Amino acid sequence: MALLTSPSRSSAPAVPASPGPARSAAGSRILGGVSQGFLLVWGAMVVFPLLWAVLSAFKSDQDIFTSPWSLPSRWRWDNFSRAWNESHIGSYFFNSVVVVCCGVVLTLLLSSAVAYVLARFEFPGSRVLYYVFVAGMVFPGFLALVPLFFVVQNLGLLNTYLGLILVYAAHGMSFSVFFLTAFFRTQSKELAEAGLVDGCSHWGVLFRIMLPLARPGLVSIGIFQFLGMWNEYLLPLVLNTDEKRYLVTQGLANIAVTQGYHSDFSGLFAGLTISIIPVLAVYLGFHRQISAGMTAGALK
Repeated sequence: MALLTSPSRSSAPAVPASPGPARSAAGSRILGGVSQGFLLVWGAMVVFPLLWAVLSAFKSDQDIFTSPWSLPSRWRWDNFSRAWNESHIGSYFFNSVVVVCCGVVLTLLLSSAVAYVLARFEFPGSRVLYYVFVAGMVFPGFLALVPLFFVVQNLGLLNTYLGLILVYAAHGMSFSVFFLTAFFRTQSKELAEAGLVDGCSHWGVLFRIMLPLARPGLVSIGIFQFLGMWNEYLLPLVLNTDEKRYLVTQGLANIAVTQGYHSDFSGLFAGLTISIIPVLAVYLGFHRQISAGMTAGALK
């Protein structure tokens, strides 16, 4: 009987490892390094002028011109008191606080009510109304300055706090309604229906149930609106010509113009530093809420 022997298995040639994963890892490291380098350069471009302006606020006018890149030879805190009192930064600061805070509150109240209606109710023209607000985000505001001026003038609200507050609120509603509508659509409809069953009105459902749930989104919108309104210059320039009611941006521009007649650049930098403080305080105090509010609507 013939013995059947299995053929010997020939050893297969070794296959070299694919360089694909190694190359992709190296490419990721290079891309990460380039991205980090770009962010560092961008951060330096943003932070360096800010630090230079703050340091210049503590110098004398002579030090600003003779040694602009060095630390102050003597820290002059009197620049801030001079800017606050003599350059009237204090009154401009108060005007900005009144207008911006009232404008933010009014924007949040109106936009949250509109967004809740657009998110929860279907009625003829609801989609058209929603896209009108969306279109307002891409419409250049300076194109409406002339008709806006005559509208405010006919209402008798030129050079008044109320006129600026209403214009700021209307200007900020487009983005606020767009953001909050998407946010309200992620909320549970069952909670609103349960509130109506328990006897709440629609206003009660909005203020007692929906707005507390939308707190992260409201905080984010409020911060964005505060920063935008505080830095606004074009609208108050057109609608507010009374020097006693100037906002901070107008006051700083007015101080910069007067530098052509007398040299007080240290006072100008001190006023600029004072105007930066609220923006930095709001951002540093609420930057985590901004991130949470921007992602909460997408994750729910």
